Amino acid sequence: MGTNVPQTQIKVVTFGCRLNTVESQVMASHAHAHKLEKTIIINTCAVTNEAERQAKQAIRKLNLEHPDHKIIVTGCAAQISPLTYGSLPGVTRVLGNHEKMLPESYASHGAGIDVGNIMEIKKNTYPLLASMTEGCTERSRAFVQIQNGCNHRCTFCTIPFGRGNNRSIPLAQLIRHVRERVDAGIKEVILTGVDITDYGSDLPGKPTLGMLVARMLRHIPDLPRLRLSSLDPVEVDEDLYGVLGQSQRIMPHFHISLQSGNDMILQRMKRRHARHHIVAFCARVRALRPDAVFGADIIAGFPTETDQQFADSLSIIEECDITHIHAFSFSPKAGTPAARMPQLDRRVIKDRTGQLRTLGASKLASYVYEKLRSGDSLRVLCEKRNQGYTEDYIKVSFREDVTPGELIIAKPYDISGNTLLVSHTGSRKV
Repeated sequence: MGTNVPQTQIKVVTFGCRLNTVESQVMASHAHAHKLEKTIIINTCAVTNEAERQAKQAIRKLNLEHPDHKIIVTGCAAQISPLTYGSLPGVTRVLGNHEKMLPESYASHGAGIDVGNIMEIKKNTYPLLASMTEGCTERSRAFVQIQNGCNHRCTFCTIPFGRGNNRSIPLAQLIRHVRERVDAGIKEVILTGVDITDYGSDLPGKPTLGMLVARMLRHIPDLPRLRLSSLDPVEVDEDLYGVLGQSQRIMPHFHISLQSGNDMILQRMKRRHARHHIVAFCARVRALRPDAVFGADIIAGFPTETDQQFADSLSIIEECDITHIHAFSFSPKAGTPAARMPQLDRRVIKDRTGQLRTLGASKLASYVYEKLRSGDSLRVLCEKRNQGYTEDYIKVSFREDVTPGELIIAKPYDISGNTLLVSHTGSRKV
């Protein structure tokens, strides 16, 4: 959960993904422009039951702490279950995922539920971000939405019903948008969305993610760092593989929507890939980029998952040398096919989630230690007074004060947790 407070009378509380974070910036701008007063906007997530529980808890708590404030609830959970959220104490208005992005939604100070049929939305008609500084971390990084929605129907997931089908931002508009951010001083752009590897399938000419990345790098030569958010390996196009091997400006941290390492469980999830696709993807990317490091989302305790099938998820982490693990406990979402499958005991799910997180922590710690042991120079983008991230997404802390937004070459000298302690070499050229 994150909180953004653009002015004392408006608070935006965000749950869930990076796309929600980007959209919260837009909502804050709209609310500010229409001079809303004493207003709290809750941007919900529907990925897990726990995410929904936390959102409801936050709504109740904020209502008690700010009884004189209006509460607007939006996001995926509100899109899917508007009546549920509209009935919570203190909630005056519920906005759908499309409606929340429209400036006119904030012109009215009224109450009620304004949630349309998200499946009827065919294109994104709202701006990506409202101003140059929004969506940026200390003016160093900017998340840029390239598409919304998802055309797939995984058996455990409700997100398509909260986001609708795939809707891509036209390529020229994206390049113009990123050009503006780079001119404003941004050093790293992160391309984000619900399913970015399906980018362009709905646009005339069907441009691909690889075509977008190649053109963006070509037309914006002074963009130092371009990072990709979660990838579906079987959707990665040949153009993207090609540009990965040609440009070091693409950051070498690649996050995979993996979910399981077992083929039978992947079939029951209705995923598009099998285990061998993940192994082949990692091998091919490493051949193109020897500096590549991988992260992955993995679900523990999917219905019918046996001990051996779970062991396949543990083993693929080792086989592909995945170092950044996001482990999720399976929770049945009402209305999904997976909720009707034979469920595992919650204690088993909790134990398997713990095993995944323990292995993930060990892999990351080993990777960070190896960075220290090698003593190689690191290219770091400074985000706060003395903190930043390496190209492979390892957090660093500087011994000296540094200027946010600077790209600095640094040397590691110690470790604190999974943070590298570094000292800059005196060179500001990266």
